Amino acid sequence: MNTAGHSEATARRGLELTPFRGLRYDPDRVGSLAAVTSPPYDVVVRPDGLYHLQSNDPHNIVRLILPQATSPAARNEQAAATLRRWLAEGVLAADPVPGLYVYEQRDGTGMLQRGIIGALRVSDPADQVVLPHEDVMPHVVADRAALMRATSANLEPLLLTYRGDGTAADTTAVVERTAEQEPLFSTTTEDGYSHRLWSITDPADLDRIQSDLARHQALIADGHHRWATYRRLRSEHPSPSPWDYGLVLLVDTARYPLRVRAIHRLLHGLPVADALASLDGRFRVRRLASPLPDALEVLADAACAGNAFLLAGDGAFHLVDRPDPDLLARTIPADRPAAWRTLDATVLHATLLQHVWHIPENDPTRIAYIHDTAATVRKAERDGGTAVLMHPVREEVVRDLARQGVTMPRKSTSFGPKPASGLVLRALEL
Repeated sequence: MNTAGHSEATARRGLELTPFRGLRYDPDRVGSLAAVTSPPYDVVVRPDGLYHLQSNDPHNIVRLILPQATSPAARNEQAAATLRRWLAEGVLAADPVPGLYVYEQRDGTGMLQRGIIGALRVSDPADQVVLPHEDVMPHVVADRAALMRATSANLEPLLLTYRGDGTAADTTAVVERTAEQEPLFSTTTEDGYSHRLWSITDPADLDRIQSDLARHQALIADGHHRWATYRRLRSEHPSPSPWDYGLVLLVDTARYPLRVRAIHRLLHGLPVADALASLDGRFRVRRLASPLPDALEVLADAACAGNAFLLAGDGAFHLVDRPDPDLLARTIPADRPAAWRTLDATVLHATLLQHVWHIPENDPTRIAYIHDTAATVRKAERDGGTAVLMHPVREEVVRDLARQGVTMPRKSTSFGPKPASGLVLRALEL
């Protein structure tokens, strides 16, 4: 029986992280641990990327998180059958005792991130324990819920951040001490990131972590749809049940700050000249005779003073800033909090996309959301469209908005590094 769903269901004021028996790949049954991992499901979006991961190893985790079949029902049954087969064959095996897991990521630039993976009690936004900062799309939540129902598993952790107090008695102290020991495994994926995992099973350490985290709240950095899925599935099962909990990675950003990057927009069918012409009298526009790194620095300076964007796609960069206050007053809903009305993403979506350029934000034929800055510019130049480059929002701003109950427009931020999928899974029936 999974103890993560059968503790007393009482109201708690902080994070309740519970040990679980992690499902992990048996290194002797797969080509390599690196070959069976993948980015989170929502990062693997291109068919060629999916095919590449499937080709890496017949047991790659994408066969569970993104099964391929002719219908949604068939895909979910395929994932469930695959998971059952891998368990029967010993490809995946449960650890003998419940534990929490320390997870470490490093890259070639010296970046080091450590956090702790566990089963977190699911809460509602009104509880102010786990803070969302972006809205979700119902059809995505429905898709993930159907997959989790079919597999009866949390197949990959979502990423949450909290702010520790830096004392020797907090969770991070246990994480640091554990990371000095021999890991369960160490592997390096093809993106250059190295990954290590340890388990924590000592009752004293577990109690120390749980007592500390009970004093904290967390911000969803990546995984809003999966958290909403956890909440939906919890509501479908009478408590107490294993569905009261969901798999997460918690990172103390007071010790390990995450990288916060912008997510850029590529506007199909809108040449830069047309995009700029429609801004006349509405925004200030300046052409920058500088390469991309310098143009991004100019954008960062302008963003300190107010809303600012870079437009590209015609071989140059154009700084767009100082929007007409009357235009903003007409296009941005006045009944929303001031913190939301002044976001760059709000001005982009409510004013530029909806009012000026008349582009629906959810129409994939008109708009694409791209993380890589240079790739966004290249695609715009190749396709004759317009790249809208954004300046990233600081984590402190996102956290303050979330505490106020303010959700940002979709694709406002990209926190990273994201945890690799396939390193540890949670089966709800164990």
